[in-house]
Amino acid sequence: MKHAFVFPGQGSQFPGMGKEHYANSAFAKKLFEQANEVLGFRISDIMFEGTDEQLKQTNVTQPAVFLHSVIAFKSIESARPEMVAGHSLGEFSALVANGTLSFESALQLVSIRAQAMQKACEVTPSTMAAVLALADEKVEEICAAVTEETGEVVVAANYNCPGQLVISGTVNAVNVACERMKAAGAKRALVLPVGGAFHSPLMAPAREELRQAIESTNFHTPTCAVYQNVVAKAVMDKEEIKHNLIEQLTGAVRWTQSVQAMIADGGSKFTEVGPGKVLQGLILKINKEAQVDGVS
Repeated sequence: MKHAFVFPGQGSQFPGMGKEHYANSAFAKKLFEQANEVLGFRISDIMFEGTDEQLKQTNVTQPAVFLHSVIAFKSIESARPEMVAGHSLGEFSALVANGTLSFESALQLVSIRAQAMQKACEVTPSTMAAVLALADEKVEEICAAVTEETGEVVVAANYNCPGQLVISGTVNAVNVACERMKAAGAKRALVLPVGGAFHSPLMAPAREELRQAIESTNFHTPTCAVYQNVVAKAVMDKEEIKHNLIEQLTGAVRWTQSVQAMIADGGSKFTEVGPGKVLQGLILKINKEAQVDGVS
């Protein structure tokens, strides 16, 4: 049976995150200072002393969650991942954990990705919404119908666990879709407080910027497979990993399918590394027999 390490994405941040690591570990302190230098601002100050509002800015949230996750991973002396995966942004942390990317390269890519996504959000008023207790197929069908009728984008974006799917698109199309979801029997269809339509075609301008950065970054052969969001299967090839990372910006996060694939390939223990416990909860909803724990 295999031990999987999984890494959270945007939304797991909290004020004060990483402060203990900084105070108690010279190695952690070194990585924080390195990050401050690479990013060009003191992200450590925002993580330790910033408000919820400051931490919610995409260009802060993404590097903050990544930094916390990587430092937490590197603090586990016995960490020998046999498979890794990350939810959205968490895929970059996973690629540091399996040796595909160096800490500095991944941090630079995360920073470019976050800034590009922030810019894409400003182009078109857009949002996301959580849909609970409606079959995936029904959600996809309603999104397709609303897109056709309105001429605006709304797609299934995050397959988090059975009965929990997030949709993404223009503000109008998401609102129309939410009403249809509720009429079709969804327990809830709730617009989320996010800056834009992540994992939808509206992120196309950001994808192009990220593609250029990824193409000029050195990727190494991984030590174990990464189960990537857009394909939900084990990937070991460097070029394929690059391609999937680029596609992820406009493609769906197939978390349910990724965890199912890991279990099918022998994954039995899942350790969530980074802030929060979101993924542990989702994994248990995907398979209640899974063994889960966390390191933050």
